[in-house]
Amino acid sequence: MKRSAALRFHATLATAALAAATGLVVSMPSASAATGSATGYATQNGGTTGGAGGQTVRATTGTAIHAALCNRASSSTPITIEVQGTINHGNTSKVSGGSCNTAAGVIELKQISNVTIVGVGSGAVFDQLGIHIREARNIIIQNVTVRNVKKSGSPTSNGGDAIGMESDVRNVWVDHVTLEASGGESEGYDGLFDMKDNTQYVTLSYSTLRNSGRGGLIGSSESDRSNGNITFHHNLYENIDSRAPLLRGGIAHMYNNHYKRLNDSGINSRAGARAKVDNNYFEDSKDVLGTFYTSEAGYWQVGGNIYDNVTWSARSGDNQPAGPDPTSNTSVGIPYSYKLDAANCVPDVVNRTAGANKGLKVSDGNCTPQNPAPTDPTDPTDPTDPTDPPTGTNLSRGAGADGSSKAGGTSYGNVIDGNLGTYWSPSGSTGSVSVKWSSDTTVSKVTIREASGSEGAVRSWRLLNHDTGAVLASGSSAGVVSFARTSLRKITFEITGSNGTPRIAEFETYNG
Repeated sequence: MKRSAALRFHATLATAALAAATGLVVSMPSASAATGSATGYATQNGGTTGGAGGQTVRATTGTAIHAALCNRASSSTPITIEVQGTINHGNTSKVSGGSCNTAAGVIELKQISNVTIVGVGSGAVFDQLGIHIREARNIIIQNVTVRNVKKSGSPTSNGGDAIGMESDVRNVWVDHVTLEASGGESEGYDGLFDMKDNTQYVTLSYSTLRNSGRGGLIGSSESDRSNGNITFHHNLYENIDSRAPLLRGGIAHMYNNHYKRLNDSGINSRAGARAKVDNNYFEDSKDVLGTFYTSEAGYWQVGGNIYDNVTWSARSGDNQPAGPDPTSNTSVGIPYSYKLDAANCVPDVVNRTAGANKGLKVSDGNCTPQNPAPTDPTDPTDPTDPTDPPTGTNLSRGAGADGSSKAGGTSYGNVIDGNLGTYWSPSGSTGSVSVKWSSDTTVSKVTIREASGSEGAVRSWRLLNHDTGAVLASGSSAGVVSFARTSLRKITFEITGSNGTPRIAEFETYNG
């Protein structure tokens, strides 16, 4: 039922009053300033786009950030929140609403999705106030400073973590941020960048982490091995005692980082974790890689790193450094593309790009920082035009197939046999068919070919990562479907609406 004009008028007044009280400036939906695109593992599992395509608002208080989340139509409505000024305990209170779950004394991104928080203007500083991400997905945090967040003393916030993630978090990109403390646990601080309890597909890029006892962890204990698929690149770790990061279980990829004054230990791969460590620059540090403080070993693949004035302790018991001559003891496959800067220019590149208020500059893989180039999706010369026909090998050939139902005389296997004369149909007007592999397979495009005579029967569909349930793409007609490169074992084409009975001749999958 439509609201009356009077009700709509009063709702508008209420929103305006809330904005005035909280420091929230509401704008119409618009394209926000270019912020580049996600990199690393954040590009997998359907990709990380944050609030792209949604409304853009400006916030000058923590309460305003919460109000922006609560004013959305739903907890998944895309929004970009531009933040300016100092956000602290005095201006951050709980706001209630059907599209949010906030709290006082912390920036709470809980049970939500499709959000970008970006610092603008003269900068955004979260002073003694942490950012908490819980049961959330598709989040971007960019160009902000988070400093001096405490777990003991006064005031406290977020368990002492500058940025903390936990409980089924997926697809987070944290980029060009500065995370800093003023000491270690005895001074009341904890981690700068912590992930636990099933947090996956996260990238930390072009950021500065400094002056802390703990850089960050992946997994809260030796038994918390549900985390992984994390990328760290072009970051500065400076004056950190340990956990740069600590990795328990899962896979992490560290490349082109500058580690400076790691005082006790650095990358701590343990409890079965696997770390790929490429073209980093370690300087004036101790025990920069290994398994430390546990008998449960982790593993690493190393290449192209520079160790400048690095000291190594002797191997003994729970202390197993990788040096003094680090060599690989595992192999780690990376599903996304990336460009490596030479390790000898990493200090200069990171110095010019990492941290908040550096102009969001990035590296081009040739040791030359530059501004991120916006992508014009309408440019017909774009070599990654999503409607381009796929190239390479059809990965469906030799794979398996199953589905939700099938009409008489049809087979799931007909969509992977390379024969346009055979097809699968659901038992009704909707249904799903899947392609599956026995091991992780990276896919970035599919082609759905309808059988001759039934072209156009499919009217609405979703493409799913069957492993996680994530929606990779959706649409209203079959054909070429493009999405961020995703590693999975099963991909599902779900028909949600059709004209009559659809007939799918081929479900082709490609990586390229």
